[in-house]
Amino acid sequence: MRTTPIPRFSPVPKRRIGYVLGFAAAIGAASLADRAWHDWTKAAWRSDHPIEAHGERRGRVHVADGDSVAIGETRLRLVGIDAPELAQTCLVDDRPFACGEAAKARLVALIDGRPVACSWSRLDKYGRGLATCRVGAVDLGATMVREGWAVAYGGHEAEEAEARRNRRGLWAMRFEWPEDFRRQSRGHGFIGVEER
Repeated sequence: MRTTPIPRFSPVPKRRIGYVLGFAAAIGAASLADRAWHDWTKAAWRSDHPIEAHGERRGRVHVADGDSVAIGETRLRLVGIDAPELAQTCLVDDRPFACGEAAKARLVALIDGRPVACSWSRLDKYGRGLATCRVGAVDLGATMVREGWAVAYGGHEAEEAEARRNRRGLWAMRFEWPEDFRRQSRGHGFIGVEER
């Protein structure tokens, strides 16, 4: 009786390999961004450099994401706003868009390497100052909301209404509220997506 040998490896189309490698690279990049964010926020929470409950700082900043900066060892969150998380994506014409990265890029562009002046009168649960930060006369938090790269979070409601009305930034796409995205990322389930 004659048998046909079974090949050990079946050929895989090159296109499929490309899709798999591309998907793996995207997952890896998202994982690295998520890890960096968690490391940064945990460092702020367990900071060896606690900050006072109120204060002022001026200087060059490191932008962590669309609503968090650091001046030296002082970690600050822009008060009254909530920007998408770094790993967060939104949908533009049903295509994923890295809106968390875009929000961070917009804040970096607003600052443009210039000194930032921040003042705060309370801390968040991670020990960061909830700060109003300005570059010259420009309020960074209000501008991020007015341009649609952050939502109002206890302040800047008029700026959010303007951004919604003019379909700027996040309001020109489908997005999940940043607070809901964080809750979902912690395993508490899906909350909802803002429709255009």
